[in-house]
Amino acid sequence: MKMLTIVLTDGPYINQNAEIAYRIARAALREHGVNIFLYLDAVHIPKAGQKPVQFTNIESLFRELASMGATIRACPRCASSRGYASENGVCPEYIEGVRITSLYDLERMIRESDKVISLSG
Repeated sequence: MKMLTIVLTDGPYINQNAEIAYRIARAALREHGVNIFLYLDAVHIPKAGQKPVQFTNIESLFRELASMGATIRACPRCASSRGYASENGVCPEYIEGVRITSLYDLERMIRESDKVISLSG
C-alpha cells in the first residue's frame, strides 16, 4: 500500500491549510494510507467542541478522517506546552482517534511514506 504523510504546523482558522490537508487526505484515503502529524499550533486542530461561526468546522473534518482510517498524531512537546495533557497518548480534550505520541512517529511516518506534504503558513 502506498502511504502519504501530511505535516501541519498552523492551527485551525488561521488559514486554509487544515482544510486543504483534509481534502488531500480524504481523496488519498480512497486508495492509500494516510498519516497526519500535527506540529506547533496544529495541535489545536483535533480539540473537541469547536464551534466556529463563519468557518468550516475543522474538528468535524478531522473526526471524519480519523473514522476513515487516517492515522493522526500530535507532537507531545507542542501539545503539552499548549495545555494538552495525555495519558498513554490519549488526550481527553481531543476527538477520538487522535493520539499524542512522539517526534519519532514523525520520523517513522516520513521514512515509510511514498510522498510527504508539509503545509505551513
